[in-house]
This record gives sequence, C-alpha cells and structure tokens, in this order.
Amino acid sequence: METPSALLSVEQISKSYGTLVLFSDLSFGINQGQKMALIAKNGSGKTSLLNIIAGFDEPDSGQVVKRKDLKLGYLSQEPQLDQSLTVEESIFAAENPTLKAIDAYNKALKNPDNAEAMQKTFDKMEALQAWDFETDYKQILSKLKLDNLDQKISDLSGGQRKRLALANLILNQPDLLILDEPTNHLDLEMIEWLEDYLKSSSLTLFMVTHDRYFLDRVCNHIIELDQQQLYPYKGNYAYYVEHRANRMETEATNLAKAKQLYKSELEWMRRQPKARTTKSKSRIENFQDIKDRATNCRKDHKVNLEINMERLGSKVIELHKISKAYDDKVLFQNFDYVFKRGERIGIIGKNGTGKSTFLNILTGKNNPDSGKVVIGETIKIGYYTQSGIKPKPQQKVIDVIREYGDYIPLKKGRKISAQQLLEQFLFDRKKQYDFVEKLSGGEKKRLYLCTVLIQNPNFLILDEPTNDLDIITLNVLEQFLLDYPGCLIVVSHDRYFMDKIVDHLFVFGDKKITDFPGNYSDYRAIKQLEQNEKYAQSNEKTSTPAEVTLKASTTSKLSYQEQKEYKRLESDIKKLEREKEQLEAKFLNDLSPEEIKENSIKLQDISDKIDQKTEKWFEISMKIDA
Repeated sequence: METPSALLSVEQISKSYGTLVLFSDLSFGINQGQKMALIAKNGSGKTSLLNIIAGFDEPDSGQVVKRKDLKLGYLSQEPQLDQSLTVEESIFAAENPTLKAIDAYNKALKNPDNAEAMQKTFDKMEALQAWDFETDYKQILSKLKLDNLDQKISDLSGGQRKRLALANLILNQPDLLILDEPTNHLDLEMIEWLEDYLKSSSLTLFMVTHDRYFLDRVCNHIIELDQQQLYPYKGNYAYYVEHRANRMETEATNLAKAKQLYKSELEWMRRQPKARTTKSKSRIENFQDIKDRATNCRKDHKVNLEINMERLGSKVIELHKISKAYDDKVLFQNFDYVFKRGERIGIIGKNGTGKSTFLNILTGKNNPDSGKVVIGETIKIGYYTQSGIKPKPQQKVIDVIREYGDYIPLKKGRKISAQQLLEQFLFDRKKQYDFVEKLSGGEKKRLYLCTVLIQNPNFLILDEPTNDLDIITLNVLEQFLLDYPGCLIVVSHDRYFMDKIVDHLFVFGDKKITDFPGNYSDYRAIKQLEQNEKYAQSNEKTSTPAEVTLKASTTSKLSYQEQKEYKRLESDIKKLEREKEQLEAKFLNDLSPEEIKENSIKLQDISDKIDQKTEKWFEISMKIDA
C-alpha cells in the first residue's frame, strides 16, 4: 500500500499574546488527499493557527515545514482582493496557466482578423485541454451567484467578495486549500453544492468551520484543540462526536481516581513525617503532580437559566395578508399566519427572497405594503440581528451586561448577578474584565446573544445566530433553546442547528412564503423526491413502455400495494392540509366559547392525522432511496 505524501508538517509551534497563551508545542501533519478540520472553542487560536500555516504569521517557537514547491491557497474570513479589478479580471489574474490560456483565447476572439494569434491561442487551449476547464469555471461562478463578470470588486458586498475569493482558490487548483469558515455568506443551495464539490474532488483540505453537516460529509480527519492539547480523530464529525464522548468519560474516571488519591496524599502530607527517607522524599516530590491532575477540572459549562419570562397570553402575533415588494421585485404576497404559543419556526430561502425584510416587518422596523401585523399585549420580542453588538469605546464585557442591571431575576424569586450570568455564557471572571474590542468574532456574538436573552423575551427571533460561533458554543446554545419555553424564529444556514431546534419551516421564494411541516432534512428529502419525479417524467416521454417499467422497478423499489398507498397518502396529506388551513381561518372570526372548543378539538384531530400519515409517508419514501 502506497504511503500518503506529506504536504506540510507543524512542529511544536506555540503562540501567545501577552499573558494569553493560545497554544503551545502543537505538532501534526497534513498528507495529500486528507480533508482535515480543526475544532476548538472561540478565542483558542484557530484563525491564528491558520495564519501561521498559511505563512501570514509567525509562531513564537517551533516551525511549519512545507513540501518543496507546495502550492497553497488560503480563504480567510476577510479576503483581500484588488478593488480596481472586475470579477472576470480577478479570475484571470490568478497564476494558473490554463486560465491564462483561456483569457488569451477570449481576447483573440475579439480580434478575428489576426489569424496567427488566433491559431496560437487555439493550439495552447488544445495543449492544456482547457476547453472543459472553461466550462467548469463558468459553472463554479454560476453556482456561487457571480454571474455579472463585469462588476467591479469595489461594488461587491462582503458576501460576494468571500464567494469570489472562494471561486478564485478553487479554480487555481492548489495542492493544499486552507479554509476559514467557508460556508459563511453562502445560502443553503451554495453550501450543498460546495459540499458535493469538495467531497468528490481530489483537493487536500485543512479547514475551520462550525457547519457540522459540512464537517460530517466532507472531512475524513478531525483534530480538536482542547485546553491547549491536540487530539486527533481519523474519521468524520459523527466519528468525532462518538469518540470524544468516550474520551470525556475516560477523563472523568481518571479525574475521580486522581481526586481520591490526592485526598489520601494530602492527609499524609499534613501529618508532616519527620523521617525523610528516600521513599518519603520521592512521595513528597510526586505530590504536586497528583495535585495538578486532581485539580485539572474541565471548564465545560451548560447554560441553565430559568429566566423569569413573562407568560404568553392567548394572542401571540397574527399576520393578516401581508405583502412586500421593492420596485418591481415582489418578495411575498397576501401571507396569513397566526402564531401559536411555543412554536419553533425555521426560515429558509435564497439570499434576496425577503427573509430579513419579513423579520423587520414582524418587529415593527418596517411596514408591509398591505395587510397588518397584530401583536398580543403580553408579547416581548427579543431580536438578535446580524449587525451584532456595538460597544462603547473602552467598554468592558461586564459593563455591557450591567447596563441591564447588576442582578437578573429568575423564577421563584431567585436572582443571579451579572458576573454569574456571564459565567453561564462561558465568560470566566478574567474574561469579563477584558475590553469588548479584544474579543474574537465568536465571543462578541456570544456576548450580544446574552444581552438579548437577559431581557426576558417570550418571542425570540434569531437571525443567523450560528455565524462565527464555535461548535462547543453551538452545543451550549442548542441546549438553551431546546429548553426555551417561548416562541422561537430562527434564520440560519446551519442545517444541523435547524434540524435540532425547529418544528416547521417558512420557505421563502417564488414571490411567496410556504409553511412546510417538518425540519430542513425533511424538506430536502421531499425536494429530492420531486426532482427525481420530474427527471423520471422527462425520461418517460422518450422511453419505451419496457424501459419505463424497468426504471420504475429499479428506482422505486416499492411493491404494487406500497405504490398505491404512497400516492394515496400524498393525496390525503394535501387534503388534510387544506382542511387545516380552512379551520385555522375560522379562528379569525368572532367565535363563541363553545365554537372555539369544538374547532380546537377538530384542529387537534386533523393535526394528529397529518402527523400519522406523514410519518407513514416517510417510512415508504425511505425505501425508494434504499
């Protein structure tokens, strides 16, 4: 078996900023073909490590050894691009012979009278087999929504610049591609395309990302930086989660044993033995090591706040036929919805379909063009926006929280101090007295989230809360939200987060908002089935009856009875959804208490039937892809 070729070796590197030690004596290697990810808490030096590997920073000690002539590409969180170039000029500015040949050929086409130059560029294209590559680069730009090739980089948004930098790196075909949060600023469709592209490519990757589905489906090797120690896992994210849990269990067992040993040794030390034998001296010398192991407690925390949230009344928020457009672009029309207590809704849709506009209408920042928003008297909205926290100059972390009071009220008359609250959100006492401008991007997001939550909202709106948060913090946030008793709306490109938190989706697109009864994975499964059906129908038009029968038997894998039941369930679910909508509309009228009770019972019965039939539908649909 051929030994994998080493591209890069990190040898005992360390990095500190003043008294803050990010990491010390780190060593690992990256081999050709590996798709490796780094997992660590915010503030532990992930971006610093990437910068050192990419050559943009130097370690305090140790070295990074690279293979001779290694071609390395680096996607930073804030890529630097030449503002004077257009999108197309930026693509062709890369040091890539194939791209240079394509650029020369395109220029020659504009001057067809120069036959010699035309032939020369044609021969170059042939020699480099550049024809397919030209198609590939246009497809990549299209997938990343960079269709206007003449647009100046100075006119691009931050997200567009990040996508252009990503396209440049992919097209430049480096030996090693380093990615810092590559899924930020990508919508779900782009993320899934990038996922498939990187998974099937021969590129060697080293990345930092909070997208756990992306990690699971792309990476085959994970290293975790935990309390300045590096732990390797030869597998994807699911493998990492399982084996990390085993490591935590082993550590907990060893810690319990160390504490017991420390207790007995401490008693012995307190007796202060007078006879200093060689054996007793050795035992005294080992005591400090035992103490260090026994007191090396993990600093993992769980957010466990029973915030004194104001009780939700019977009326939450009602949307009556709201519409919004900008000039000729219609975002959505005549959308009706009555929010219910405890609902957990995810919002998805391509960029520019009106998601943020919808949230601004919901919170009163914008008005709909038509229709109205009715908010219940007991509703207190907490709105976490993408703009983030705006601290005052030289403001400390603790002072940001104290603006809301020194103490935060909890249930049953209890309260916690601002310091204790910050500790719940993973800010230790030392960190609380840091200036806010010194915090990492993820730490600022965590502090901002804390300021929203401590205001005790009972209707919580989170617009991209997962951007810049590390995986450890995401797990903490998810646990908090799973226990949150109020209404919740989440806009996120993090599919793993959405699947875990929400019950149903508002899908934006095609000038409307569609209420989908399931999480993101359910939605993707149904969209895939629809695509498969369209593909099958288009093929059937040009197929013989025998070919159609063969396709049906190999793709559906369903018995005749199952096929009948599958179609019947689809029809039943659509019918029940229509009945549910009609019944919900009745609640907008003035009803007597008896009518409200009767309709509520009917609505619950219909909802139960939809759940039962949908569950059966999913059971049968799983056989199609089996």
